[in-house]
Amino acid sequence: MAENSETEERGVRITLEEIAGAVGDFGTIFPILLGVAIVCPDVNVSHFFLFVAAWFIITGLYYRLPIPIEPMKAIGAVVIAEGLCAGEIVASGIVVGVLFLAIGLVGGMAWLEGRIPRSVIRGVQAGLALLLLRTSLGYIVVDTLVAVLAIAVIVAFFIASQRTRIPDISALLVLIIGLAVGISAQGMPPFRLMPLPALVLPMPSDFIAGTWALVLPQIPLTIANAILATSLLTYDLFPKKGVDPDRLSRTIGAMNLVSTPLGGFPMCHGAGGLAAMYRFGARTGGANIVAGIFILIFAVAFAPPEVLTLIPLGIFGALLVFVALELGKHSIKTESYLVTAVIAVLTLAVGLTVAFIVGMVLAYAVERRKSAGTPGP
Repeated sequence: MAENSETEERGVRITLEEIAGAVGDFGTIFPILLGVAIVCPDVNVSHFFLFVAAWFIITGLYYRLPIPIEPMKAIGAVVIAEGLCAGEIVASGIVVGVLFLAIGLVGGMAWLEGRIPRSVIRGVQAGLALLLLRTSLGYIVVDTLVAVLAIAVIVAFFIASQRTRIPDISALLVLIIGLAVGISAQGMPPFRLMPLPALVLPMPSDFIAGTWALVLPQIPLTIANAILATSLLTYDLFPKKGVDPDRLSRTIGAMNLVSTPLGGFPMCHGAGGLAAMYRFGARTGGANIVAGIFILIFAVAFAPPEVLTLIPLGIFGALLVFVALELGKHSIKTESYLVTAVIAVLTLAVGLTVAFIVGMVLAYAVERRKSAGTPGP
């Protein structure tokens, strides 16, 4: 408790511990953004990283706590699995931006919390994990040796990070190794300055497709993990500076409304990211500032689109496997294995949005049977 009080008085600081904590959530950020860039050639990955970097820094200064910035996992998983275009990505970011800004302004998080059953959220997590695993296998099959080596590095760091205070920088390390392998084989890409972000105006059809395929599956994850769980964890870790869930909803809304029309990827916060940053030493917004600087350097380095072709596909496959496992391990903490399993299977068969709707209906039916005294699954 003394450590929390001292940290809360200082607000923002940059120390070795903050630097170590800054990279604690990189294993989620890099695989999703790079995976989207691989399957969606009409996006600029440097702009993805530019806005993630900017909002890391802004959030660190605003909250003065290590509140992470992450790509929205449901949107990322569907884009990677189905290869959707930039217009649909931008449209989804605008829709979630308007939605969560409005919810945060009217104080609607508490009302929403009780309307989405936990088993549905777990089912969405399981379905996303299966989608990412299917995609990752496609990359691994065409580049097996590199994928196996990358997986070995990630496993080694995971074991070390569980037993020591060594930060898990495996995602960053395997990307660097992949770049080194690519440069040695193909040579250095041409140097170009990162182009300035330009306004992207989605078509009406992009809003329809983006809302159906991307926004609807993302809503329960954002409410449960990015907002409610993150808010609860801030009060656990920083009792005097816990962050209200509606405040988190407002920043999610603002960052998406500002960034996605200029080429950024839809972003949110995350309880897992906060836990990872805290575990490796992050206690203040200084960790966010360091993370933002690291990612900004990466954005500049990735300005030439040729850089993406340098990284072996096995690297992406390995990273996506562990993102999938991270999502999947939370799905087993469900109130109804039937609901969660049905959503997961339907996600692979017909898509996340249909699976979510069917899951909601099934979850309420199961709850009604329990309330009526009939044993449910």
